[in-house]
Amino acid sequence: MKGMFLLSTIISEKYYEKKQLDSSVSIFFSEIQLGKLLRQSNIRKVQGACCQAIFQFIFILIFTGKNLYRLLETESLSSFKKDAIYRFLNCANYNWRRFLLLLSSRIISEKIDPLTSETRKNVLIFDDTTYSRNRSKVVELLANVLDHTRKKYIKGFRLLTLGWSDGNSFLPVAFSLLSSAKEKNRICGISEDIDKRTNGYQRRKESMKKATETMFDLLEQAGNFSIPASYVLFDSWFAFPKVIKKVLEYNYQVVCRLKSMHRVYYNYKGKKYNLKQLYKTLKKNRSKKSKVVASVIVDLGKNKKGENVKAKIIFLRDNKSKSNWIALLTTDIKLKDEEIIRIYGKRWDIEVFFKMNKSYLRLAKEFQGRTYDMMFAHTTIVFTRYILLSLRAREAKDSKTVGGMFFEYCDELEDIKFAEALLLLIDLFKQTLEDCLIITEEKINKLLNYFFNLLPSFIKGKLKVLSCES
Repeated sequence: MKGMFLLSTIISEKYYEKKQLDSSVSIFFSEIQLGKLLRQSNIRKVQGACCQAIFQFIFILIFTGKNLYRLLETESLSSFKKDAIYRFLNCANYNWRRFLLLLSSRIISEKIDPLTSETRKNVLIFDDTTYSRNRSKVVELLANVLDHTRKKYIKGFRLLTLGWSDGNSFLPVAFSLLSSAKEKNRICGISEDIDKRTNGYQRRKESMKKATETMFDLLEQAGNFSIPASYVLFDSWFAFPKVIKKVLEYNYQVVCRLKSMHRVYYNYKGKKYNLKQLYKTLKKNRSKKSKVVASVIVDLGKNKKGENVKAKIIFLRDNKSKSNWIALLTTDIKLKDEEIIRIYGKRWDIEVFFKMNKSYLRLAKEFQGRTYDMMFAHTTIVFTRYILLSLRAREAKDSKTVGGMFFEYCDELEDIKFAEALLLLIDLFKQTLEDCLIITEEKINKLLNYFFNLLPSFIKGKLKVLSCES
């Protein structure tokens, strides 16, 4: 009898969790008007099953603990089969870029931006990560791409992502699956069957551009959707004077980390210096209380209008090491040193985003299709899952989401603190040299655990189980 009671309790708990999950997902799709967003992105039914039903089916797949085939076998109410799902994912006509932009801009403008004051500095963040397909041979546009963290080439793609953050919540805005700009690095080419008039063909052409070219396509599209942001943040992989000056043309200021490169120069007092030379010429602050050991205004050269572009560079050094330092640059020369560090600290949100998608939301693992369209469509659905989790995490910690009269008596969530941002920067010294600086796995896991603790228990439990299984 005791065993039967225990079994009954487990079954009832699982049923209750499933009802909670179904309810949460249904409310989310209702709030964002999923069907309308799909139609506005040309994601329409051509034959057979409804696109919204298929999207929801794939979306919920990660939370069931089953793969596609097992779920289709057990789901008696499903009105479509495997072929319908693959036709949906492989369709080249669907504009997935527009869908994600519409979704993110709606969540930001209706759900998150009203919770914070107008003085809050919202940011756009660029970064890339590897999209591994190491076991594949005939995947469309498969290429040998450099994995920056492991310093070696792998088979797959570079997932260039543009995200938005207000210091508490991170949302993916747009992305591109980059193959390689060099033909010799591309293992497979574009399918000969693709119609050159489709959105899918445009995505394929974009994948063969350089990352620095594609990032401006994404930035321009984000601006067209009126996503509120004052600064663009990125790591040293994109921090070239030419790139920085071009970002200014889109009416954003830049905050980025610099890498010491021999052929990248900054004008100071009429002379050109690379970063190491510039650091040596500056007078250092020897105070142990100050983490900023030097600060300088430099000239990046002329922009298209023929005007000199000024930028501020600050150097931070760990007290335990005299040789290691980090350099941050901003084009907003009026910013205080501490504010530059605090704003750049928001960039770590995208590291948690990548870790979450790869470890828990089965990015590049759930479907092993061979077409570029399938990979792009599935990545968009995975990013949509993260948007749901990010929104639920925000609701769990922000009392302003309660609404009504209570809203007026609640203080907005505090932005990332200077001390927190500084600790993240100093953590870089522990594992890396000054010319190869990345956030440590331990720090990412701490940030990820914080994000996890904010999620509802029925979602948290599902994702942790899935992580153990994978």
